[in-house]
Amino acid sequence: MIGYLTEMFSYPFMVRAFVAGGLLCVCAALLGVSLVLKRFSMIGDGLSHVGFGALAVASALNLAPLMVAVPVVIAAAFLLLRMSESGKMKGDAATAVFSTGALAIGVMVVSMSTGMNADLNSYLFGSILAMSKRDVILTVILSAAVLLFYLLFYDKLFAVTFAESFARATGVKTGVYHSLLAVLTAVVVVLGMRMMGALLISSLIVFPALTAMRLCKSYRGVLIGAVAVGLMGFAFGMCMSFWFGTPSGASIVVVDTVLFCVSALWAWLRQRG
Repeated sequence: MIGYLTEMFSYPFMVRAFVAGGLLCVCAALLGVSLVLKRFSMIGDGLSHVGFGALAVASALNLAPLMVAVPVVIAAAFLLLRMSESGKMKGDAATAVFSTGALAIGVMVVSMSTGMNADLNSYLFGSILAMSKRDVILTVILSAAVLLFYLLFYDKLFAVTFAESFARATGVKTGVYHSLLAVLTAVVVVLGMRMMGALLISSLIVFPALTAMRLCKSYRGVLIGAVAVGLMGFAFGMCMSFWFGTPSGASIVVVDTVLFCVSALWAWLRQRG
């Protein structure tokens, strides 16, 4: 076991993947708890498809991918939030419209340009080889922002998540916190697409939160549990990917699925007992 770990961490790209991926898992788990409790968990899936469409357009125009994708996905997150709050379209319907439309645009642009190149393929399916030093630096900055956000505004986030009407009545600017949550989620999705791919990035947001909710009872416990589950799924998934040569994103999702099934079985047995 030690020999396998030593060999795995002898590769620089694996070290970058573990640093950036571990931090992304922490951010996605923390944000995922609020999104799942607000019943807006599929926003990650919708934003990832928007991100792929933006990346396809940027690649066709020879522009910097992240410089195009980040502002486009942030704008999409704001628009999804506003549409859901206005009541004109439910959150799941708005997400479906954005995700399918953006993915179709991305596929059309790819087919009309040079076809599916390696870079776009890594964004769609994920690749640990795509994690660069710049991705690691951006992930460290993002992780610091997310952790600071939760440390400074823990009470406000708790109130907005569980009693939004009461929080608004007491003077809490719920729209500001929703906007911050949308921005951070959008950036997490764009950066996470390098490792997980557009098709699987939402699993980092949904699975740790759902698993922790079956094991913990308090809001703080769920936050801590989600981070622990996310890191565990990431670590085991990356080891599986390295040892068996399987795709990194799919390996992480498989481990997260197993952890969720085990937690669901544990919750069922505890309830019966």
